[in-house]
Amino acid sequence: MSDLKRSLGTPKALAPSRAVAHRAVQFLTAAARANLRAAPDDSHSNLEWSPEKQAFLTHPMPVGQGHCQVGLSPASMILVFVCSDGPSRQLDLPGRSCAEAMAWLDEQLEDEGMLPASVAKIPYALPEDVAQIDVFPSMSGLRLDALMGWYSLAVRTITPLARGLADVRPGPSQIRCWPHHFDIATYVALEEGDAETARGIGVGLSPGDQSYDQPYFYMYPWPQHKSGALSGAIEPGHWHRNGFAGAVATGDELLAQPDICTGTQQFLQRAFDIGRTALKVS
Repeated sequence: MSDLKRSLGTPKALAPSRAVAHRAVQFLTAAARANLRAAPDDSHSNLEWSPEKQAFLTHPMPVGQGHCQVGLSPASMILVFVCSDGPSRQLDLPGRSCAEAMAWLDEQLEDEGMLPASVAKIPYALPEDVAQIDVFPSMSGLRLDALMGWYSLAVRTITPLARGLADVRPGPSQIRCWPHHFDIATYVALEEGDAETARGIGVGLSPGDQSYDQPYFYMYPWPQHKSGALSGAIEPGHWHRNGFAGAVATGDELLAQPDICTGTQQFLQRAFDIGRTALKVS
């Protein structure tokens, strides 16, 4: 087994790590919601995943002549507050309550003349295993490093697909993490128009959910009722039709490939091409 495959852990064993990290990124999105102008597509609330820093980061939040960002280093569960004109400040989350962490973050924001994250209204419900976390557990037994390896793999494999669509208009969005479902994705808009009816394709990675209790890559065409017949070979993945119509390749399916990066990229490209054909977009 390659070092990369080994670093990704056992996909079905990552659910506890997923829940803890999913809970922690809510601090980041709360700070962004409190201090950034709301975008119609809610993109002001999404997050960057930096493979180099191994951290989630908010969009820069303007303050004075500079900006501040809130970050999370999941592998060590450290909440970070950094401004362009000063040193970073950080808080170790293990053993601390969510209330303590929010109070600390509010203090950092208010010290810079910004709104506290606690005033933000989060417009979604979290999964039960995430919402029930009141105190962050110790790192013992968690594989947050492995879970984050899947996010890095997503950036590494989705980026070439997005770059290959430079001639498409409106084209692919930035590859960002959405704190609601905790997935990381790009949405390739294939035509102008209302977001509810204009054709497009989502490509991303879910860390696992009620459909698959392990990380999985996906492709879904939109609108679903215009997706047509989705069929054809998309090894190592399969067609998913329960809840959404699209292509899925689970962590287990991808780890069975000789080269997981190549296998993932080939799956995403095949699935995207089939989805584009089904939407009747040349």
